[in-house]
Amino acid sequence: MHKTESEISKAILVGLQLPGVSEAELQSSLDELSRLVTTLGFKPVGRLTQKRDSEKNATVLGEGKLQDLAKWTGGSGEISNSFEKKKSKAALKFEKKTEDIFPDENLTEGSENNLDDHNSDEVKEAPKEIANIVIFDCDLSPSQLRNVESAVGCPVLDRTGVIIEIFSRHAKTKASRLQVEIARLSYVAPRLRETGGGGDRGGGGVGAKGSGETSLELDRRRIRDRIKELKTELGSIDNEHLTRRARRDAEITVALVGYTNAGKSSLMRAMTGSEVLVADKLFATLDTTIRPIYPESRPKILFSDTVGFIKKLPHDLVASFKSTLDEALNASLLLYVVDSSDATFRAQLEVTQKVLSEVGITDTPSLLVLNKIDRLTPEALVTLRSQYPDAFFLSTRDPDDLQRLREYLIARFEEGMIEQEILVSYALKGAVGEIRAKLRVMSETHNEKGFVFKVRGNEKDLSQIKTKFRIEILSSTAL
Repeated sequence: MHKTESEISKAILVGLQLPGVSEAELQSSLDELSRLVTTLGFKPVGRLTQKRDSEKNATVLGEGKLQDLAKWTGGSGEISNSFEKKKSKAALKFEKKTEDIFPDENLTEGSENNLDDHNSDEVKEAPKEIANIVIFDCDLSPSQLRNVESAVGCPVLDRTGVIIEIFSRHAKTKASRLQVEIARLSYVAPRLRETGGGGDRGGGGVGAKGSGETSLELDRRRIRDRIKELKTELGSIDNEHLTRRARRDAEITVALVGYTNAGKSSLMRAMTGSEVLVADKLFATLDTTIRPIYPESRPKILFSDTVGFIKKLPHDLVASFKSTLDEALNASLLLYVVDSSDATFRAQLEVTQKVLSEVGITDTPSLLVLNKIDRLTPEALVTLRSQYPDAFFLSTRDPDDLQRLREYLIARFEEGMIEQEILVSYALKGAVGEIRAKLRVMSETHNEKGFVFKVRGNEKDLSQIKTKFRIEILSSTAL
């Protein structure tokens, strides 16, 4: 069911230009945030930016910019107190004295000038669309969230909150749902607020005396207990994954890694013929999918598609998806897939490498794959080829490019293999089937004694077949 225009939440995006961040980098980050927000189902209607020395200010923005932001949402632009502070007798006495001095205008001395100054400020044109949610391109502390929400009068999200919400919606398998829920609860816990009047929970202490837990403390304890349960459940699933992974230790695996929406799932689908979800959305794939290359090669080559990365990826999500990324840790080869048509792909590649290093993936052999070259001009393609002479250039829409990648991978993994000519007696049952399943058959003939195969394979598979069937080796050559 599609939402109508009036039902779609309209978002105003807010970015901070900190020292060392260029205007281009700021706009690029906001472009990415805009895509995240669109993936979440919101409609970005405007942007507001400000140069700041730090993002640690109580309201993140300066006072003037906060009021500008409030114009987008219809808020007051002022931070309201969560409770009415009781005035001291001295303060009340001072107010009475002030009223006696200025009986006609309820103004303190000097406030008239402040009012005139305020009125002389330039009033900016009101926005054409009123936003009903504010989204910051940085992380906000719980107190910052409360302060800004008070000033703008609508919900406020930070970048981490947006990413976690997208992950929550896109997780499909039990493991990924558990991983995302752990990250979500870790994010929510410090941002809980007192509801229902707050107050202490009655009955605390010995003899029903004492304050006991507040409802807020109780909620946080429940979240901690829930996170513990989820981690225990995830641990049991991880053990199952380790068992499956151990069975694949002897097989060749290629892991696709890279920035979100770089084209990993499209490449996976093209190389394996599997019905992997392909969508022009950020984080369309969260679950690791493993499929053999199609048509199948001998020895078999497995492809695995992993979760995409993004700048400022929340640390809790990196930690929770560590077990998923172990597929990359144990891979025979990493394919760093990047969108070559994106002007920021170099920075995206750095993000991918940084996240992988955080989970201990540093020594796995790798190949840079510059994808989507069909979107490049001939001049841009020539430039990139000169800059990255060892990279593999392709478009998943070009069958010739895919065939070249297939041949490259097969040739790469055949390096170090052994080529043998073997004689298989007609009397050996099951030998021919296992040879074709585990080894690459280069040629096949027969004579009066049996089948003569010329095969390629790794030393382990050749040795197992020789021991199991006692085949005769006619010649052997190391590649």
